[in-house]
Parts: sequence; C-alpha cells; structure tokens
Amino acid sequence: MIPANTRGPGGVIVRYGDPDAAHVLSVYADLRCPYCKRMELGLGAVMEQAADEGRFAVDHHFGTFIDDSAGGSGSLEALAALGAAADEGQKPFMLFLRALYADQPREDVDAFADRDTLLRIADEVQALHTDEFRRKVMERTYLPWAAQVSAAFETSGVRSTPTVLFDRVPVSAINAMGYAVTPEAFLAEATPP
Repeated sequence: MIPANTRGPGGVIVRYGDPDAAHVLSVYADLRCPYCKRMELGLGAVMEQAADEGRFAVDHHFGTFIDDSAGGSGSLEALAALGAAADEGQKPFMLFLRALYADQPREDVDAFADRDTLLRIADEVQALHTDEFRRKVMERTYLPWAAQVSAAFETSGVRSTPTVLFDRVPVSAINAMGYAVTPEAFLAEATPP
C-alpha cells in the first residue's frame, strides 16, 4: 500500500505543493534527527508558505538511520504514521510533521516507537481526528512503505540530514552553529536564477 500525495517508484517521496511544480525543493530528513528538528521549527513554515505561493513544491525524503545508530524503531514508526497523515491530505501531513518535530524526544529515547505517543501528538491536528487515521497507525498499515522510503534514502547518495536541494542544487538550511539559517537567507538560495 502506498499513501496519497506521494510520488516516485513505490511512492517513496511525499510531496507538498503543486504536483506539476516547475521547481522542487527536496528535503532529506530523519524524524529523530535533532538538526532536522531545528530546520523544521525554523524553516518548515517558510517552506510551506513558499509552496503555497507556488514558488516550488517540497519533496520530502525520509531516512531512518538514527534507528540503526541510536537503537529502536521510532523513525520508522513515525514515518509510517506520517504516511497515514498523507492520506488525509497535504496540510494534515505538514501539520503532523511539524508536531512530531516539536515533540521530538532526545535521540537516545525511542518514544516514537510507541503508537500511543504518535496518536497523542496527532491529536494536535484536527484533520487527523478520524477513525481511519487511528486504525492505520495502530495497525502499522504503512510500515512496509516506510521501509521502502528508508531504503530509497539509503540509495539516494545523500549522507547527512538535514540536506536540502533546490532543483538538485544544495541549499544551506543549517548554519555553522547548528541552527536554522534565517528565512531570508534560505529563500535567497531557494529561488530560481
């Protein structure tokens, strides 16, 4: 099974924005990655608004390597729940993504492996108050899809998260101090020449 609002072979990319956008911002992230959290909390709304304005579409690529390095299955479980959110629409997906990062546990705590924790976080998103969403999370409907998404990340050539590309050209999202760059600096790079 493949969630809605996905693209690529096996639906391994979750798109936010125009399906036929002329420009694409590709975001490579791991849901347990603390630097990805900093990027999302600093720039996530900026990316969302720019996509809403038609500047570009955002293609999300998710890895689960922190499950391997820190132990556990939280990245994979959270990704499967995000797949269920994508079925509910692009906005619910983005809101749940932001809520997951806002509530992200420390890297060495595998809280996202607990489906009740994921559903508690999803309660913040009105559009996810559906029996269908809850069922998909509890039954791990999209766990096989999440594994495919992770495998696609591993073969992408991207070696660190967060990595952001605008039309395949790297864009700075995190500064030398390890925090999100300013929205102005980000958008200056994520703009067609």
